[in-house]
Amino acid sequence: MLSQKSIDIVKSTAPILADRGVEITTVFYKNLFTAHPELLNLFNSVNQKQGRQQTALANTVYAAALHIDNLGVLLPAVKQIAQKHRSLGIKPEHYPIVGKHLLEGIKEVLGDAATDEIIQAWADAYGIIADVFIQVEIEMYKEAEEQENGWGEFKNFEIVDKVVESDIITSFYLKPVDGSAVPTYNPGQYITIRLAIPGETYILNRQYSLSQAPNQDTFRITVKKENEMNPNGKVSVYLHQNLQIGDTFEVSSPAGDFYLDMESTRPVTLISGGVGITPMMSMLDTLSKNSPTRPVSFLHGARNNALHAFDKDVQQLMSAMEDTTYLAFYSDENKLLTKELLAENVLANGDIYVCGPVPFMKAIIPTLYELGFAEEHVHFEFFGPAVSLEPALA
Repeated sequence: MLSQKSIDIVKSTAPILADRGVEITTVFYKNLFTAHPELLNLFNSVNQKQGRQQTALANTVYAAALHIDNLGVLLPAVKQIAQKHRSLGIKPEHYPIVGKHLLEGIKEVLGDAATDEIIQAWADAYGIIADVFIQVEIEMYKEAEEQENGWGEFKNFEIVDKVVESDIITSFYLKPVDGSAVPTYNPGQYITIRLAIPGETYILNRQYSLSQAPNQDTFRITVKKENEMNPNGKVSVYLHQNLQIGDTFEVSSPAGDFYLDMESTRPVTLISGGVGITPMMSMLDTLSKNSPTRPVSFLHGARNNALHAFDKDVQQLMSAMEDTTYLAFYSDENKLLTKELLAENVLANGDIYVCGPVPFMKAIIPTLYELGFAEEHVHFEFFGPAVSLEPALA
């Protein structure tokens, strides 16, 4: 139980964290990986280089300071982060290491302003916050392991098929090496794949949405090949160019809190940009098989037709449904998903799912709110660490 004095001290630091949070988390990660380079096996180094992980952690620490007297407010965010932690193999023993270097980061950046009293208050607060994460994640590991055909952390999968979906996007069908079936999952969830790439010092982890309806036979991930000069392209280029049918790598159990509500009968609007179409394909495939009478509107943006994955698949799935709308927008032809088109094609009184590149998300989601769609009905997922929808706050 955190004392009232500690609560007051932590809350009083919120303005400082708002101002210098990213500076603190940048120092934290630098010191953490210097002292514990083995943790680079768990982190996506690209998110580090782009500053997204530092920003996401700074936002989390700031939110914790604001709500330290009512952590229940943060539980949805905790569960979202915990899903990623579970899919990466974060364990209870990692939390003391993180806490030590986070406190040292606060002290290093704030200097004398970080008094012993402030550091102790944050140490107490961190212990409570870490315990919340640990307990949530223990339960998630248990749930993943105990479900039918489940496992707790990673197991080996084999590529059993490789299908080109567009000029830059390819699907990989995966089966467990041990011959078992695969567990079910919620349409929209992702898996982590773990690769040891020749020439790379550390294991590389990447999270990819499952892009088909759940079945007991295979997982399917659909991967955009990034530019080879882009640091983010290491895994995608290796998958496209080096891995073939018969090759294996490690895979986590499905995770994530962005998924289709299958218990609802409300209309569904799917809005995606680029490779953000992947979780939508799992949702649409599931709707086509299990809820063909549920109204669906699918709005997808791509640069051009050659880069548009799953166009024919969407049309085929929708042909088995009763009430559907499908529109594609190509930016190379100056056809964009405008506010007017959203107003005309997003289904009223329904659930809206959005996924795509960060600029796409920052354009679409606030526009949906401006049009009067309720926030509780707008569901979205960023690939990688969450980013603020407000550019000024990011």
